[in-house]
Amino acid sequence: MVTIDREAAPATAVAAVPALVAALAGRRGTALLLGAVPAAVALFFRDPDRRPDRGSIDVDTVVSPADGKVMYVGPGQEGVAPEGEWQQISIFLSAFDVHINRAPYGGTLREVTYKPGRWLAAYTHESAHLNERTDLVVERVVNGRTRTVHFRQIVGLMARRVVTRVAAGDEITTGQRIGLMKFGSRMDVFVPTEVGLLVHAGQRVVAGETVIGRWPSAGVAT
Repeated sequence: MVTIDREAAPATAVAAVPALVAALAGRRGTALLLGAVPAAVALFFRDPDRRPDRGSIDVDTVVSPADGKVMYVGPGQEGVAPEGEWQQISIFLSAFDVHINRAPYGGTLREVTYKPGRWLAAYTHESAHLNERTDLVVERVVNGRTRTVHFRQIVGLMARRVVTRVAAGDEITTGQRIGLMKFGSRMDVFVPTEVGLLVHAGQRVVAGETVIGRWPSAGVAT
């Protein structure tokens, strides 16, 4: 099932104004053409159901947090990755992608930190640390060991607002909806070095559906 996120309401209302003005002026043809604009804006906020909405995902699986194209896969980039040893997956979302974001891994949110910033193009290296963004850190204890995944919502050239609907202390599940970014953006995921990465640069991924990494030990569904 596909629904429209509630964030669509104000943007769609603004986009409908030119069509309304044209209709009031008696320009029916122009009004019909302009009527496609609010429809397109509403479509941007589409929120389709995905695999996590139909059942749980096993404890060793890391899923894509966003629809889009993988820009980078490899060791954590200097100036981008958090301190420590990490592997990094960076995903670019165009204006045509679904922009609902999902948690790449479930557990307890230990940190949710919003940082204001610029609106550089999301595919640039500098956007990861200069643009408006929210950093989220999730922890989960599996077989007595703590697993940590750090992920980041980053707005881009067109996107001007990051929406995060979870807070520190929340318990989240793998693939759960956690927010969205408006009109073109980027998501980075940082996982420990023991996680096997299962995507490559240039690959298209789907939020909640595409497996981007997996811990080596067998787990149970939770």
